[in-house]
Amino acid sequence: MSDSTPLTQVTAALDQAMLLGESPLWHAEEAALYWIDIPGKAVHRLHPASQQHQSWNMPQEPGAIVRHAQGGLVVALRTGMAHLNTQNGALTPMLEAPYDISRIRFNDGRCDASGRFWCGTIYEPRDRESGTLYCFERNALRDAHHAVTTSNGVAFSPDQRRMYHSNTPAHRINLYDYDLATGGTSNCRLFKQFDADKSAPDYGGRPDGAAVDSEGAYWCAMFEGGRVLRLSPEGEILREIKLPAKCPTMVAFGGDDLRTLFITTGRNGRSEDELARFPLSGCVLSVQVDVAGRHEYAYRP
Repeated sequence: MSDSTPLTQVTAALDQAMLLGESPLWHAEEAALYWIDIPGKAVHRLHPASQQHQSWNMPQEPGAIVRHAQGGLVVALRTGMAHLNTQNGALTPMLEAPYDISRIRFNDGRCDASGRFWCGTIYEPRDRESGTLYCFERNALRDAHHAVTTSNGVAFSPDQRRMYHSNTPAHRINLYDYDLATGGTSNCRLFKQFDADKSAPDYGGRPDGAAVDSEGAYWCAMFEGGRVLRLSPEGEILREIKLPAKCPTMVAFGGDDLRTLFITTGRNGRSEDELARFPLSGCVLSVQVDVAGRHEYAYRP
């Protein structure tokens, strides 16, 4: 039985809409939230306590961000990996993309406990599974050969022995055994399959970005479903949080106790009727949860 949280408990962390907010990332030392606007080609930062907000324009679409162990962020741009110095705004290329940038870009990712940046891709024609999942390690890319159309939902269990990875258009989340020592994935199996019938009156959306909490539960943003789900390690729905936005894209735990769930959302390409019904579409939302999250690891070159 799912526990549905009333809409009144979900608020806008920043009352400024993005076109397509993504990749929320809590920076504990700064007590700040970072995220990206993909078509808006920008990286954003918010200090919730003071409401101080700033942003950095990017030359191409950013698809994901992680902290860099030596300061600043690693930004997965359409054209490759780059380092963003958040003190002076300098953007330094790190590695060129290994794919056709006219059809593919980076999308969604996070670091493991060894400092590897796992970042997937989206195949924009969306007519076949020509996206994949890459491992950015020691300033080099390795293809893990996880065939997808749109890579999302990369997350690790607290003991780093399980990797989650979703293929959003297929409404499917896969689960892999993970070897932290080598960065190897094996034993792919289905974690959760959602109903793909968009015409169904109870259609609940498709799995987008995610995060794992301190108890090992998998929190998943359900794009076009207007909700976030908390799933057990066995794939059982433990909790449903309904949102005042139809298209959540990813979640991140933040705040002093890691019990604030930040949720990025999108409004790009949505109908006028939907935007009228969901006026917070595109905003970063927040809601208090009972179980704390976990600190995110930084990329280590």
